[in-house]
Amino acid sequence: MSQMPQLSACPSCEEPLESGDLYCGACGFDLSAVPPRPAAAPDGSAVAPDGSAAAGEPERWPVAPDADSSDRPVPAHLPTDLPGTDSAGGALSGTPEGTPEGTPGAGPAEPDEYPLPAPGAAAPGAAAPAPVPAAAADPRTDLPGATPPAGTKLCVACRSGRVDPDGYCENCGHAQPRERDHMEQELDTVAAVSDRGLRHHRNEDAFALSAAALPDGSPATVAIVCDGVSSATRPDEASLAASRAAGASLQESLPRGVHPQQGMHEAILAAADAVNALADEPAAAREHSPHQNAPACTLVGAVVAGGLLVVGWVGDSRAYWVPDDRTGPTVRLTEDDSWAAQMVAAGLMSEAEAYADERAHAITGWLGADAYELEPHTASFKPDRAGVVVVCTDGLWNYAEAVEEMADAVPADAAARPLHSAQVLVGHALDGGGHDNVTVAVVPFPFVAQGAGSA
Repeated sequence: MSQMPQLSACPSCEEPLESGDLYCGACGFDLSAVPPRPAAAPDGSAVAPDGSAAAGEPERWPVAPDADSSDRPVPAHLPTDLPGTDSAGGALSGTPEGTPEGTPGAGPAEPDEYPLPAPGAAAPGAAAPAPVPAAAADPRTDLPGATPPAGTKLCVACRSGRVDPDGYCENCGHAQPRERDHMEQELDTVAAVSDRGLRHHRNEDAFALSAAALPDGSPATVAIVCDGVSSATRPDEASLAASRAAGASLQESLPRGVHPQQGMHEAILAAADAVNALADEPAAAREHSPHQNAPACTLVGAVVAGGLLVVGWVGDSRAYWVPDDRTGPTVRLTEDDSWAAQMVAAGLMSEAEAYADERAHAITGWLGADAYELEPHTASFKPDRAGVVVVCTDGLWNYAEAVEEMADAVPADAAARPLHSAQVLVGHALDGGGHDNVTVAVVPFPFVAQGAGSA
């Protein structure tokens, strides 16, 4: 039997006690539940004369009794009684499933009898910290559903929200870039880049690249560039339809032995038919928008085949010849269908005066149902040296209009790196202000030992 404590007051209600009291006369507190304080701690630490721990020494608290005041065993929680789980409902890391962390303790004591935890230690009854795994899992990838299904398009702004079919992020509402805002393509012998620019809300340009074989097996390279007329209805659809139709026409005619210049003429007519077809809308559509005009675009194309360079165009998109060695002249191969070009051709204004006029870029020829009589332009050349053909919309040549400016803008290794050169030229336009959509195709022309001339 343990020695009775010598207490002067009840530890519960502070009622004065008589020597030998087993219970408090005021509150009935069981005085046998309070063990006597030893003169010295088991580890030899000093104890103050009044029985408390000496200054600087940790407080020594009694161990909870095995029975309460009614001589009934103190209830104890076993490890299997309360299975530990994490916030997701799974077993705690490093603990057998259904078994909580930590060691079992004695039964519950009075609220003021719980021992104080040592610095850095877990409180009694609390789960011990789980061991840190060697490689912590990434919650962004381990959470259920964190990885979107294959084919899901994520927002380019927040990089977490899914993109709705209308092109907006369902999380942050950010409008997503359209597929045509920036396009690049490279074949073995030609490359093209198209960009929306810095001012327009969409890209109304389009291009088509292809490679074909002539009947004798020699290669033929085709580049078509189209610029939608912004003042017309659905100009982006017009340029796309025209570029695809012209490219498909040349891919079909060249292997049959059609002369490239005749093939280019037929390709322009096919492109015009494709754009005209866009104007065939149901009557109901015209009723809702009676003032809309027909879709329209410009076109310029180049074919390199058998030592021959053929260009064709309608509108103000252009083609330039730039020799590799730059010892020969850089030449503009096309003449604009525009108000400014007409003024210069009629001798009414100089080129500088005409292109300084606000009416300079008003086109006089285009593809579309509302166009005047269609007059496809074609020309063929036989350069006497290697070089490249730059096929572009006015989004580029507005920033390199003179042939000398275009020659300076084209990289010296354009023939060897056509895609890089097209990227550089688009960058030149964007650096200049990017006021319009810009599309550039670079077509290398290998040297063939034939005299220069044109047909």
